[in-house]
Amino acid sequence: MDAENEQQNGTPAAADTTNRAAVSRRAVIGWAGAGVALGAAAVGSVAAATRQDSDPVPAANATTGGEVPFYGEHQAGISTPVQDRLHFAAFDVSEKATRESLVKLLKEWTKAAAAMTGGREVGTGAVPGSAEAPPDDTGEALGLPASRLTLTIGFGPSLFEKDGIDRFGLKAQRPEALIELPNFKGDKLDPLRSGGDLCVQACADDPQVAVHAIRNLARIGMGTVNIRWSQLGFGKTSSTTPDEQTPRNLMGFKDGTHNIAGTDAANLTEHVWAAPGDGPEWMTGGSYLVARRIRMHIETWDRASLKDQEDTFGRTKGEGAPYGRAKEHDAPDLKAMPATSHVALAHPDANNGLMILRRGFSFTDGTDGLGRLDAGLFFLAYQRDTRKAFVPLQQRLAASDKLNEYIQHVGSAHFACPAGVRKPGEWWGQALFG
Repeated sequence: MDAENEQQNGTPAAADTTNRAAVSRRAVIGWAGAGVALGAAAVGSVAAATRQDSDPVPAANATTGGEVPFYGEHQAGISTPVQDRLHFAAFDVSEKATRESLVKLLKEWTKAAAAMTGGREVGTGAVPGSAEAPPDDTGEALGLPASRLTLTIGFGPSLFEKDGIDRFGLKAQRPEALIELPNFKGDKLDPLRSGGDLCVQACADDPQVAVHAIRNLARIGMGTVNIRWSQLGFGKTSSTTPDEQTPRNLMGFKDGTHNIAGTDAANLTEHVWAAPGDGPEWMTGGSYLVARRIRMHIETWDRASLKDQEDTFGRTKGEGAPYGRAKEHDAPDLKAMPATSHVALAHPDANNGLMILRRGFSFTDGTDGLGRLDAGLFFLAYQRDTRKAFVPLQQRLAASDKLNEYIQHVGSAHFACPAGVRKPGEWWGQALFG
């Protein structure tokens, strides 16, 4: 919930209107019963974020519910205008899988992803074909628009080497930047909500469209991969479109005021996209993703005074203005706010210009068995090199951020997200597998 890290081809209007009622009903249903909680988000931690659109999607299409192009130099879902809903899944590759079966899966996943992000059914669809065979598509998105669905894949450290074994001949291709994240002060990580060989981030404006995408990929991958953990998210807590209103996190504060804009090519190049020479060639044009599930102690926060809440962030709760200023986007005077406030510690000016691109979402996953809400921030941050971005920033925040009184990091994962698939016939991870 990094308050400081705040920084599409459209479908025909008639079609969008036709589906609006159905979409609204699903929005009310939200993520209820969608299941498994995934791990990893840093509540307002990594405040300085940088973002840029890896896909040249016009800002006007940000809220049309249309299509975001799947093919491009960078993967969609990173600098793309942030959608309303998230279904994130981390997968483990089966012990019986081979390099060949994994490559076959990635090819099938790519075809399915291109179809679903284009608003089409997978394969022969949900109803055509033999009545005696399972359909190629699970069918719950029939009749729905693409809803700006994006699917972004990443490869975890364990895909390259697990328990000292190079299962798929990829060890030599592991980027030095793809580290095992260190244990930060205050972490209480659940191993069942952390890690993973692969991840897929599904973002859309309709929760059913996002869930449908992950469900189809899991079905296609059966026997080769299995879901290790997953997370549903709602209410974006950051934006890559600064012309829109800054969203609020579950603590009621605006989050992401200084996030990088999807159109900010300079900052995207400097802070988000891996450049030639940064690591292995297959990562050029890609980015490193940190996922952190951050539990908020909602009940404790709700009993804190308004002054204490504002002192915690270093911003006013209503306007979102930094202490000593009048408007949200006014340049902060870091000396005018408590030294342990989130903004004072996380702002780029306090970290030598360090920035990350944030795409966080709120979550509520029922209760913890003790009558307290299991709620918080699923923090997603993209950067050019995690060792130089998230790690030093989170170390600084973990040491003295006043926000730590009200949050705890309970899940964590790190993935290398390769460059985009440039044209039909190419597939996710093709440059990695050669």
